[in-house]
Amino acid sequence: MVEIKFCGRGGQGVVLASQILAEVFFRLNLYPQCYSLFGGERKGAPVTGFLRVDEKKIYLKCEIKKPDHLIYLSQDLVNISEIESILKPEGMVLINTPLDVTRYEPLRKFRLVLIDAFQIAEEQGLGSTINTAILGAYARASNQLPLDILEAVVHDLVPAKADANVRAVKQAFQMKKIYP
Repeated sequence: MVEIKFCGRGGQGVVLASQILAEVFFRLNLYPQCYSLFGGERKGAPVTGFLRVDEKKIYLKCEIKKPDHLIYLSQDLVNISEIESILKPEGMVLINTPLDVTRYEPLRKFRLVLIDAFQIAEEQGLGSTINTAILGAYARASNQLPLDILEAVVHDLVPAKADANVRAVKQAFQMKKIYP
């Protein structure tokens, strides 16, 4: 079983990102389970999404405490000591940031992926909605997701600006920085 935790802020598309990724895994004949936690439903409030995926049905119904993958849509939520304490040893952390890898040097013991998803979203006319760019980078870094299936799911589940979102996926798939 792979457990993924998304951390972001309201308006960035955390909930939809976990749903899109769940649908991709479903189309790959896997069993996804996703849910989200958020306080006041307002733009900018912290939002956490969770996704489990396995080759068999998932009966576990609890919060993910030790994820295999952490995805940060908002760099201000990144807490290096927390990541070091909860991420599994062979885990991956993906961070939306324009900052250089030196800022995240302690995380290089994990599979570290950096991408400036805001830049991609702006270039594609998506404003601050960065979920599809994040998923493009995740698809490349995880080596588990065929780009064509992710593009199809984005097109199906994101009818507003579908073409721009697919372009963001493709651009992010090419632009991410992976540090083993």
